[in-house]
Amino acid sequence: MLAGMTAMAPTRTEPDLSFLLDRTSHVLRTRMAAALAEIGLTARMHCVLVHALEEERTQIQLAEIGDMDKTTMVVTVDALEEAGLAERRPSSTDRRARIIAVTEEGARVAARSQQIVDQVHEEALAALPANERAVFLRAMNRLVTGHLAEPVEHAQPVRRARQRGN
Repeated sequence: MLAGMTAMAPTRTEPDLSFLLDRTSHVLRTRMAAALAEIGLTARMHCVLVHALEEERTQIQLAEIGDMDKTTMVVTVDALEEAGLAERRPSSTDRRARIIAVTEEGARVAARSQQIVDQVHEEALAALPANERAVFLRAMNRLVTGHLAEPVEHAQPVRRARQRGN
């Protein structure tokens, strides 16, 4: 019965781009999570630290940058505060707003975590021959800034893959 069913499957005319992107993204996230865990961070914690160091930003702004919902952002900032890496402070430009300020220790950890992130990315790209890396990155950037820049609105939103440990 199974053999007959597979004969009915449609013929694939294009590579399964969804599978290729999902699979590589998943494996890259697992490698990143394992590498950052060695210094007690998650990818979300790293994201908040790095972007909070760039300029004065509120929790809402950082959540948008990191593509996090409010609950996840609160939990992430709570963990950073508990670890002594960041703190909530009044904004210097708008006393009604509160920003996420990175502590001196948080800045040291962010510098180390950025080295780790860069290393994980470097190792992933090292799997490609040198002459293909620049082409691959250009192509990915074109997709991200062009045709695949924005999700399509749909009556039933597509759920993002669950990310463990972040």
